[in-house]
Amino acid sequence: MERKIVHVIGTGTIGEPLIGLLCDYKDQLGIDEITFHKNSALKNDRSKVYDLLKRGARLSVDKGKEHEFKKLGMDPDFEAEESIKHASVVIDCTPRGIGQSNKLNYYEKFTDNVRGFLAQGSEDGFGKKYAHGINDIALDTNDQFIQVVSCNTHNMACITKTLALDINPDNLLEGKYVCVRRANDLSQKDDFIPSPKVGTHNYENYGSHHAADAAGLFSTLGMDLNLFSSAMKINSQYMHVLWFNLKVKEPISLNDVKEKLHNNKHVALTTKDLTSTVFSFGRDHGHYGRIMNQTVVVEQSLHIRNEHEISGFCFTPQDGNSIFSSIAAAEWMLYPHSYEDKIQCLSHLFFNII
Repeated sequence: MERKIVHVIGTGTIGEPLIGLLCDYKDQLGIDEITFHKNSALKNDRSKVYDLLKRGARLSVDKGKEHEFKKLGMDPDFEAEESIKHASVVIDCTPRGIGQSNKLNYYEKFTDNVRGFLAQGSEDGFGKKYAHGINDIALDTNDQFIQVVSCNTHNMACITKTLALDINPDNLLEGKYVCVRRANDLSQKDDFIPSPKVGTHNYENYGSHHAADAAGLFSTLGMDLNLFSSAMKINSQYMHVLWFNLKVKEPISLNDVKEKLHNNKHVALTTKDLTSTVFSFGRDHGHYGRIMNQTVVVEQSLHIRNEHEISGFCFTPQDGNSIFSSIAAAEWMLYPHSYEDKIQCLSHLFFNII
């Protein structure tokens, strides 16, 4: 029987917790081996590599770099291309743009050996856009390359589908969003900003890439949605905040909105109105501090105007929703007929109330 091997490239804010989660639930997910690629032998990264090795993952490095890693006590088992070739699924968690480069330089050489390749975030053109629970029905056997959309796109798509598209796909008239983004992750020392910074609108029809990516996600279901987003960064490291405004054809009440959100297992409701308190809950109760829900909706912020306009604030569980979709997509590639059953082992990591 063919061994099921998942190879993760990158050990950053998505890669590291993803590797740890795969290792912790390897048996339940039906995975035989977890391997991961680390690009540079850095002294500051030794502790996380040691822990991932201790959890059972196996290290892969570029050819010629083995000695650099061994000097720091990190013993690689594989060379980079070798680990890609022998993997069943490759999950690319590298910074923006590198996934596309890796596809051209490496992945396309091994399409006969590897079942599928995943990339994270804004890697437009890498493959079919995907978010678990949004467009699983759009996946087919020809999808060897999949782009797991960004954490804010997960949030935006989840809110939109749950509140406006759950019954009638033509119900949404217009969706507008403002993404208030954290400056960087707690683990990152670069790119912090001293004060709030507004973004630009690079897409004529969609504004920022978040709405463009969400529209692309829904287009895999044959939908052409009227979405527009703006984005800005604030000098915080806690969580992204999303403001949404959905105009719908069918009248809706506030109780209807709350019931729809409550019935979606990917949605968490909260009365907490500070990103720090929601972030703290994730740190205390989540896996690797991550909340796996696609969105955390602030209940008291929900508002209905004229029975056809839904507004509110929600927090984006950055990385957590992307990590879960990455596992779901990998399991789909490994077990296309039973992946939903396989990923139920992670269901306890979702919260109804935060």
